[in-house]
Amino acid sequence: MKSVLTIAGSDSGGGAGIQADLKTFSGLSTFGLSVVTAVTAQNTQGVSGVYDVSVEGVRKQLEAVFSDFDIKASKTGMLFSREIIEVVVEEVKKHNQKNLVVDPVFVSTSGDLLLKYEAVEVLKEKLMPLSLLITPNIPEAEKLTDKKIDSFEEMETAGEKLVDQGANNVLLKGGHMEKEKESENKSFDLLVTKDKEKTWFSEERFDLGPLHGTGCSLSAAICALLARGDDLKTAIKKAKKLTNKAIETGFKPGEGSRVLNFGAYLVL
Repeated sequence: MKSVLTIAGSDSGGGAGIQADLKTFSGLSTFGLSVVTAVTAQNTQGVSGVYDVSVEGVRKQLEAVFSDFDIKASKTGMLFSREIIEVVVEEVKKHNQKNLVVDPVFVSTSGDLLLKYEAVEVLKEKLMPLSLLITPNIPEAEKLTDKKIDSFEEMETAGEKLVDQGANNVLLKGGHMEKEKESENKSFDLLVTKDKEKTWFSEERFDLGPLHGTGCSLSAAICALLARGDDLKTAIKKAKKLTNKAIETGFKPGEGSRVLNFGAYLVL
């Protein structure tokens, strides 16, 4: 069983963040490790508080897992501050982590800020170049590129720009895009590689209302599949199919957003 690591924030509601990552890792028969960067007080209706872990606390967690486990792949989610990103960069470099998936989490589904404004440039300049893959959604890609994205052509342009900014591979998730949908029943994601090769992935779109934790779980699934030995395109294809099944069979445990059915990842 391969060891995989998530470096992210805790979601007390259990549907996103560290909790979603660990459930996804387990579903894909990998051993999940965690480094907690922040604690959020949240449920399916929103975030009522965000409390960052000290930089020394994050460093000690990273040192603990890197010194004991043979980590085959890792991912980042909510990193919250410039200082936390910098210590993650230091430890990833020190321990020569290769299969790093960066999910550039800026805001929660309910609109709450999960990354301080001054941390964005550090994420772009220092963390993105260390990653094998970054997985921004449309609003996150717009934030990273300072460009509005309203079409498939603009998705391709944004993906190329992110590669030019230092990303090695970009999976641009198109679920938030409202214009130029080829089919109302499909969602489209775009992989742009370091050499600007483009591959489109599509899955059925479900009109289920607000969803919570889909981005966390997709990036965690890609991470776990990379650890198990899949190449990047295969990992993305499998992860998207499984995450779509988890969305389709999801449910409402509270009064707000739906969450994923993490049991959908148990099929492999």
